[in-house]
Amino acid sequence: MPSPSYEILLRQCRLTSGESVDIAIAEGKIAAIAPNLPGTAQQEYAINNRLVSPPFVESHIHLDSSLTAGNPRSNQSGTLFEGIEIWRERKQSLDFEDVKQRAIATLKLQASHGTLFVRSHVDVSEPTLTALQALLEVREAVKDWITLQIVAFPQDGIYGNPESDRLMEKALDLGADVVGGIPHYELTREDGVQSVHRIFELAQKYDRLIDIHCDETDDDQSRFLEVVAACTIRTGLGSRVTASHTTAFGSYNNAYAFKLMGVLKRANLNFIANPLINITLQGRTDTYPKRRGVTRVKELWQNGLNVSLGNDCVQDPWYSLGIGNMLDPAYMAVHVCQMTGTEEIDACYDMATINGAKTLNISQDYGLEVGKPANLIVLDAESRYDAIRRRPVVCYTFSQGKLLVKTEAPQVHWTLS
Repeated sequence: MPSPSYEILLRQCRLTSGESVDIAIAEGKIAAIAPNLPGTAQQEYAINNRLVSPPFVESHIHLDSSLTAGNPRSNQSGTLFEGIEIWRERKQSLDFEDVKQRAIATLKLQASHGTLFVRSHVDVSEPTLTALQALLEVREAVKDWITLQIVAFPQDGIYGNPESDRLMEKALDLGADVVGGIPHYELTREDGVQSVHRIFELAQKYDRLIDIHCDETDDDQSRFLEVVAACTIRTGLGSRVTASHTTAFGSYNNAYAFKLMGVLKRANLNFIANPLINITLQGRTDTYPKRRGVTRVKELWQNGLNVSLGNDCVQDPWYSLGIGNMLDPAYMAVHVCQMTGTEEIDACYDMATINGAKTLNISQDYGLEVGKPANLIVLDAESRYDAIRRRPVVCYTFSQGKLLVKTEAPQVHWTLS
């Protein structure tokens, strides 16, 4: 019987389980996974027991504003609200090609760090919908190497101005994948509640996923998460619904938080934390002690809810730093959420990979399994723990069965004897 022939063979791959296997790729899919696979390949890579993982998933970013830090001005207060004001100035004169170029540059940066699935919010509150139309074109342009989901995000609120509701529907008509919202930024509590109901109405009308900027504030009276959870239970949408940020959850009194956790478990919705940005923007009005400004990641995880992570910002009005590497929010989550146990550190890695796939509703085509698309990364690490501890380079990024990016691991040479 002739030996099988593949397009690509990866020898001695260290899986997150610790098992050492070979991985074969053919016709864009994973063809075989087993120790010491027989056969030949057009291309063979000696992985040498480095960590091979499903690619990173960016659950939450704003590509329309990425790489704009300092333009038109810097955020001197460092607050969420000054960032919104700066972006409001910028978006009055958005250039279609500029948005496209910055978005693609950011996606290339992310792919070089092993991210192949991205959910980006895009502001749909300006009348021309320039940013949305640019990102729709980007989604098509990059589809052969990265998967981009687009959230129609009403930065100024659905009821912030008379045109916002109409623009949301237009954005969905044009092809946005997900319905977004920002209830805590609406003009009144009543408007916020109404906006959540409208989001669910639109999601059902257009058969879309939901991802809401929810309670991104230190105000312990900002309680739109309970409204989102109630709507999720009543509609039965469950895992099609995501609550992003929910930073006020960290400020709720424990009696209310305990009651709410039971409701959240019934709802079975997803959560996204953005530790780099949450720890930076929140707590700005506190003296001391200062709040961490991050949702109850550890407790949500302990209660079996799906939590994923995002960078949120890469060099924009809210955050002038960032390189789009998902190991950065995972590393920050370990610290700020006090998830330093072995299982907890591994969980933070999963929040940047398999949990993100659940959030984006793509698990059916994600993961290291025979027959699934050959999307995988090779890190210069031995384990999930090692990857988070050192944040090493991603040596190889394979997208849809082809090598997309190769990065050499740095070499250290001592010159002293």
